[in-house]
Amino acid sequence: MSDKPTPLSGFPELLPEHRAVERAIISSLAATFELHGFANIETRAVEPLDRLSKGGEIDKEIYALRRALSTKGADDSAGDSGLALHFDLTVPFARYVLENAGKLEFPFRRYQIQPAWRGERPQEGRYRQFTQADIDIVGRDELGFHHDVEVVRVMVEALDLLPLPNLSFQVNNRKLIQGFYRGLGIPDVTAAIRQIDKLDKLPPEAVAGLLVEHAGATAEQAARCLELATIRVADRSLVERVRALGVEDDLLDVGLAELASVLEGCAEAVATTQGRVTLEANLRIARGLDYYTGTVVEIFMEGYERLKSVGGGGRYDALADDGRSTYPGVGVSFGVSRTLVPLLAEGVLSGSRAVPSAVLVALADEDARPTGERVAAALRARGIPCEVAASAQKYGRQIRYAERRGIPFVWFPGGEAGASDQVKDIRSGDQVDADVTVWSPPQADLRPTIVSTVPDPQEKKQ
Repeated sequence: MSDKPTPLSGFPELLPEHRAVERAIISSLAATFELHGFANIETRAVEPLDRLSKGGEIDKEIYALRRALSTKGADDSAGDSGLALHFDLTVPFARYVLENAGKLEFPFRRYQIQPAWRGERPQEGRYRQFTQADIDIVGRDELGFHHDVEVVRVMVEALDLLPLPNLSFQVNNRKLIQGFYRGLGIPDVTAAIRQIDKLDKLPPEAVAGLLVEHAGATAEQAARCLELATIRVADRSLVERVRALGVEDDLLDVGLAELASVLEGCAEAVATTQGRVTLEANLRIARGLDYYTGTVVEIFMEGYERLKSVGGGGRYDALADDGRSTYPGVGVSFGVSRTLVPLLAEGVLSGSRAVPSAVLVALADEDARPTGERVAAALRARGIPCEVAASAQKYGRQIRYAERRGIPFVWFPGGEAGASDQVKDIRSGDQVDADVTVWSPPQADLRPTIVSTVPDPQEKKQ
């Protein structure tokens, strides 16, 4: 009886040619992060449930662990009770810093690219298992503001190198909006921020009502909050626009100066993208996570606004605390799966071939297999991925086999009669004599590459 497996919604699995794209994207991100001195770490998949659970909406999406055959009330000798899969990379990173603080040099610069799990309703761009790429800089007791500028700039540079649709970085500062609401005299500033964060889901008049209901604002104060949230600028005119609203507060002054510094500090990096990446202050961006205390950023992809943000992050001044020291940090996260899976599904991105092999070594007959294996070994010794034909069929069938797998070259050993080896580019039909100790495929054919309908970022810059 057939036992055909049932696909699991929300757990994307990629075909080999799509996995090649994901690997190339991850490799590019890692290379940029390392150029900027970020060290790679990988944290465990599980954390204590009480560390992940904070009593909010996210608690409903946490995957808890238990052994399949465990019985109620049984002794938990394996220590599985109270463990859960992490839903992001920030919470495990905070724990990692606390556990290893005595062995780390601060400021500690780390990048982390690995899966997370979240039990939400699967839909486009939202999955139950997904890969994220995070960069963070963490200090001990203090962390200079210039690191806020740095992490945004590094992520701009990293994403500019990827063949993605245009990206928009939208930044704000929680000190700015907290100071503005405090200067207005709103009773519950934190509640006001949470309501303003709903502007991407609700109309302004509905948010105004929520500000009155949940933050204790008057109708006039709610209107001023919405007026601030309409400001979107990409330069220092931000300062004049906010000042023109007539609200005064010391915290507002600090946040406004910091936000203007992010815009100025990233301007050169943004300019080099030639419009592929933009950055602007958007004073409606608040991010609902309570631990952000200063800079906040959201990343959006042009043409895919339905995905909402594909990345984000910000400053957190007290994410980790061991009772002796506080560990402030700032970081930005990019949703690898959230971004790539829709692009792969629509054919915007694809891999040039499904296998790593650049060469198929053909066989005249099965007796020639040892010779074919020697040829393949010589090519591999020089870093050329290859494979030997699975069977000694007619050459035409072996060529079609290579064609189906996307392998661009077929190698024909010369045999025992002293004939030269030959290699054929099956795309053009060109076939030439070749020496296994010298010949190499063009660099573009050596490894699978990303095929994109988006203009190549490097070609655009030339």
